[in-house]
Amino acid sequence: MSDSDVLPGTGPRAHLPGLAVTVLATLAAAYVSDHYGAPLTLMCLLFGLAMNFLGTDVRLAPGLAFASRTLLRWGIVFVAARVTLTQIADLGPVALLAVVVIVGVTLGAGVLAARSLGFTASFGALCGGAVAICGASAAMAFASLLGERRASQAQLTLVLVGISAASAVAMTLYPVIAHHLAFSDLQAGFMLGASIHDVAQSLGAGYAFSPAAGEIATIVKLARVALLAPAMMAVALFIPREPGSKISSYVLPWFVVGFFGLAGVNSLGWIPTPAANASMEASKWLLACAVTATGVRSNMQSLTKEGLRPMLVIIVATLVALGLATAAAAFLLA
Repeated sequence: MSDSDVLPGTGPRAHLPGLAVTVLATLAAAYVSDHYGAPLTLMCLLFGLAMNFLGTDVRLAPGLAFASRTLLRWGIVFVAARVTLTQIADLGPVALLAVVVIVGVTLGAGVLAARSLGFTASFGALCGGAVAICGASAAMAFASLLGERRASQAQLTLVLVGISAASAVAMTLYPVIAHHLAFSDLQAGFMLGASIHDVAQSLGAGYAFSPAAGEIATIVKLARVALLAPAMMAVALFIPREPGSKISSYVLPWFVVGFFGLAGVNSLGWIPTPAANASMEASKWLLACAVTATGVRSNMQSLTKEGLRPMLVIIVATLVALGLATAAAAFLLA
């Protein structure tokens, strides 16, 4: 079954009601976000959850599923318009290696924490990947890769809520830690770019420290975003699809290949600036619609069943990322 074939026997018209609900709710969330300065992802999630009663309407199911899957995957592809290999190379080999280690260890810490708390490795990869790479966008990407059998809509919603809260706290607290440790602009920029979850909060914290730190944080954060596809490859290979299987698949999902391809083309300078800006804007809105649809489709009973325990996985991964980023900034970039 292809991504667009959400339900057997449904055509394009069957998707329109669910897509209309998704778009209208996303526009309402964007209005609130623009006027009150709240994160767009969080507003989309809250608006989606507020309309959760519509999730059982079979007339909306095809469009909601299309928005939460196919629009999401295209949004992931367009994220690559932010990434160039030149920007990543500018970090230098030591800093770049440190970023790779931080991402890998944080992802692994999420998996280990989840298993220790009685959750699946898939849920750990969802949490660890979101913390390690780019927050809500990475969570959506990993959920799309893992599929709803291994990472339910309720679990994804929990991760989105936890990541939004943790990222907001980090944006406020981490610059204070950097000042307390008397970090230079280079050290602070690296620490903030390598540890804060979402892209906007990471850059906001960097520029709050200083303009120079903001520029470094931007490059480091983009390096983490570029690691999204390799991290997804690792999860695809080592997180089994079925109990007892060892490797899920050697075939990369099309949107991972698309991410690599667009990043490569962008690195060659073949994408004009207006087109790159349009791609980033498209990514923003496609991911926003996917988050809204995820909120509408979430099972609220499953969402509240585990209480606060799932948040511990995010907290563990967050502390690991912060500790490693701070240590790298203090000892490798001194």
